Amino acid sequence: MATKPGPAKMSDVAERVGVSTMTVSRALKVGTSVSEETRRQIRQAADDLGYVLNSAAAGLSSQRTGFVAVIIPSVNNANFADTLRGLTEKLHGSRLQILLGYTDYDINREEQIIEQFLSRQPEAIVVTGGSHTDRARQLLTQAGVPVVEMWDLPTPAIDQVVGFSNARASTLMVEHLFQQGYRKIGFIGGDTERDTRGLDRRRGFITATKKLGLQYHRLVASGHPPVTMREGAVAMQILLTQWSDTEAVMCVSDLSAFGAMTECLRSGLRVPGDMAIAGFGDYDVAEYAVPSITTIDVGAQMIGEQVAGIILRELAIIDDNSGQSVIKTEPKLIVRESTKRL
Repeated sequence: MATKPGPAKMSDVAERVGVSTMTVSRALKVGTSVSEETRRQIRQAADDLGYVLNSAAAGLSSQRTGFVAVIIPSVNNANFADTLRGLTEKLHGSRLQILLGYTDYDINREEQIIEQFLSRQPEAIVVTGGSHTDRARQLLTQAGVPVVEMWDLPTPAIDQVVGFSNARASTLMVEHLFQQGYRKIGFIGGDTERDTRGLDRRRGFITATKKLGLQYHRLVASGHPPVTMREGAVAMQILLTQWSDTEAVMCVSDLSAFGAMTECLRSGLRVPGDMAIAGFGDYDVAEYAVPSITTIDVGAQMIGEQVAGIILRELAIIDDNSGQSVIKTEPKLIVRESTKRL
């Protein structure tokens, strides 16, 4: 296994600028007497080298801080909650605890959180997805600790990966709807660059419908992530107005699918008699809705367990010689009442 590059040190920054390490330390703190020009040069050098001031260094006698930094886009998403549960349960019994941050689907906020977390010297860092700012990628590459990107299959990967193809998951659903005899199929959601996984699902939908020779223009935005039931209902109103002959709809999540289904019922449409509805994520609401909602199970808890396994292996807490740096999980189609032909 290749040796990971060590994190940049304060002495590296000092050497590049031609000042003492004490000057670097003062320049990177607020309210210290360092000229603005010297401060600018030092900050530029720190950025170039990927150096992050270790605010906890004075109190550390070793490199073991006992926490893993985990960054997710949303704290009210059941899938990410399941991933955190899997990660936490797998780490139980080790000396590691989770420090959690959330980005609200904003990669600039992710960059800020990464920098803040690295200043506390985590033993590993976990990020959701593979889309990052250039500086965030540099910080992660030079962190000198295990980095795991999850819920996606980024190319190139920074270090370790546990994820799946969101586009492939959409293909599974489109093929199911096609096999059920639906030909006029719409898609709700995935229109914003903020939710790259939702965007991949939308792209996967377009690719799959094209391949089957179907129309692929029935696309409706569902609002900024995280998408709610209300936004799914509003998007369904728009779709029914623009393309009233639509036979089936795939939604970016189960929550938007539930909202879309309730809008159909309010409009006097039977589900699945007049309109088939499909979701994504296998939330509880999909299983217990009436009718129950066809969905995609991505194995959210298993992703967390696999991430934890990598961290335990990389930190030599468990004996694992597999050395697998990319773990691909397989989404699973769950067929329920909302798409079955009557």
